Amino acid sequence: MYYPELQDLAATAGFHARRRPDTVAVHCADRSLTYAQLHRHSNRAAHALVSAGLGRASRVAYLGRDCEQFYELLFGCAKSGAVLVPVNWRLTTAEVSHILRDSGTEVLFVERDLKGRAEAVRAELPALRLVVDLDQPGTDGGGLHAWSSGQPDTDLEPASGPDDPVVQLYTSGTTGLPKGVVLAHRSFYAVRDALAGAGLQWIDWRPGDVNLLCIPGFHVGGLWWAVQAFNAGVTNVAMPSFTSRAAVELIRRHWVTTTCLVPAMLQMLLAEPAVTRADFQTLRKVVYGGSPISETLLARALTVIGCEFAQIYGLTETGNTAVCLPPEDHTPGSPRLAAAGRPYPGVQLDVIDPAGVSLPAGEIGEIRIRTPARMLGYWRLPAATAATLVDGWIHTGDAGFLDADGYLFIRDRIKDVIIVAGENVYPAEVENALSRHPAVAEAAVVGIPDERWGEGVHAFVVLRDGTRATARELMLALRGSIADFKLPTSYEFLDRLPRNPSGKILRRQLRDRFWQHTARKVN
Repeated sequence: MYYPELQDLAATAGFHARRRPDTVAVHCADRSLTYAQLHRHSNRAAHALVSAGLGRASRVAYLGRDCEQFYELLFGCAKSGAVLVPVNWRLTTAEVSHILRDSGTEVLFVERDLKGRAEAVRAELPALRLVVDLDQPGTDGGGLHAWSSGQPDTDLEPASGPDDPVVQLYTSGTTGLPKGVVLAHRSFYAVRDALAGAGLQWIDWRPGDVNLLCIPGFHVGGLWWAVQAFNAGVTNVAMPSFTSRAAVELIRRHWVTTTCLVPAMLQMLLAEPAVTRADFQTLRKVVYGGSPISETLLARALTVIGCEFAQIYGLTETGNTAVCLPPEDHTPGSPRLAAAGRPYPGVQLDVIDPAGVSLPAGEIGEIRIRTPARMLGYWRLPAATAATLVDGWIHTGDAGFLDADGYLFIRDRIKDVIIVAGENVYPAEVENALSRHPAVAEAAVVGIPDERWGEGVHAFVVLRDGTRATARELMLALRGSIADFKLPTSYEFLDRLPRNPSGKILRRQLRDRFWQHTARKVN
């Protein structure tokens, strides 16, 4: 199910409202929304945004869990020309404040139980002029409908095109402050078009597909996957927050055929008590990515779930997936199961040395990617954009090699990012938080193997002379200053941190002993 005429998000809902008006677009909890309703509701949202004085490229933030209102707002923003800024609802007040302030958000849609985070810092947000309560009763549902009631549900004149910005997603930065990655409409269509043009079924949609949305829309993987399903006109089952038990129940109740997961979610599904292949009998394809997967977990998933699998690899900066390990390479025992995959048609991969020289097959270096889905840039950060996007190439900060057949194998990270259940954690952010404790002289944070989450955060701490602090005291002190998934799960106290002659912390020396018995330095 491929519709080449769809090239921007503003057209998607209306296109399917005309073709399949009564097909359910989104199930969420006990509520259902057809494509005709999605089109009408998103039209009203778009008119309301325009009436509120938002112009093209104005920023509109959503702080809440995924539900039908999120997708109505997504398409409403696209129709009005506004840019949606989905905010990770697990972040602390200070982290949310940074995103709202940095993005220049003018209108914020927020769930009631999260509203305090915005209200606490509203005085620091000069651009924010309206906060809409998503839990306010409305004629057709939640607060978005109440806010947009009375607006026409007619189509608007096109306000944007394929190269215009449509979303701004925040990704953790090496400085400790998240950066806004601006993506155009084309980021959600380029890979789809390339696959169709080459006649490849790596990621495909079929009539009658029912898709489970597990990854939150504030992640590029979750948002990209949802848009692919909407572009195909299939029915989606949205999970406001993921639990493995609820996911198994939804798969069985709705006869789910497709889904996209991070490896930690896949592991939790397989760990559900008494789960069997019968629980997944309707699944025909599972797409997974967001962090490397262990060969043991993948082998078990292939056996227990027993459907097609496809692995995807990419970054927010590449517009999500740029590399795919297709279903035909998921053969038990194949050495290619250790690969991230090969590039989509129209995507180029290169592995370079520190001088920027391309390396031959088998040699490890930094991975860079040239893709038509790449970001427009980091919001208001030209220097950071120029450092990552060079001559059309996205420099990933990941280390790996290409084999003779062009398959990519990831071996390590050049950047220090830690990936906890698909969430990026940068050491600088955690170290800055630790350093605010009066007993901490300095700290270094590394990622270590974790069977459940892929990686865990391990902190090395040097205490100030004459002070004392326990791991528990530090853990309690950190709560509320950074999101829970960024909190160290283990601590080690040292007299001093190892440094090179120029004074730089030898983070690799601290990290390596945890990974010495693993084939890859990522998990």
